[in-house]
Amino acid sequence: MTDIIAPDDCTTMTEIRAAIDALDREIVALLARRMRYIEAAARVKTARGAVRDEARKAEVIARACDAGEAHGLPREHVAAIYDLLVERSIAHEFRVFDGIEG
Repeated sequence: MTDIIAPDDCTTMTEIRAAIDALDREIVALLARRMRYIEAAARVKTARGAVRDEARKAEVIARACDAGEAHGLPREHVAAIYDLLVERSIAHEFRVFDGIEG
């Protein structure tokens, strides 16, 4: 992790932008790591119908909202982000499951 100046210690837009850019790199790395688990799920599941699991989707979003709320984030913001993340993950998992990843 890069040394990131704390938000309250930033005094210039350059510092703020550098911190945001560093955080974005970390977020993208975590998203890529998460996607490898989506690919593993596609490999492990034995039926295409198991790829979309609405109960699991709701559970993932609810847990993310709870975690976000614990950090002072509005539930609706986290829910919107995670809905998109999970939908894109499901689409990726279908592509991997069907063997058409590319």
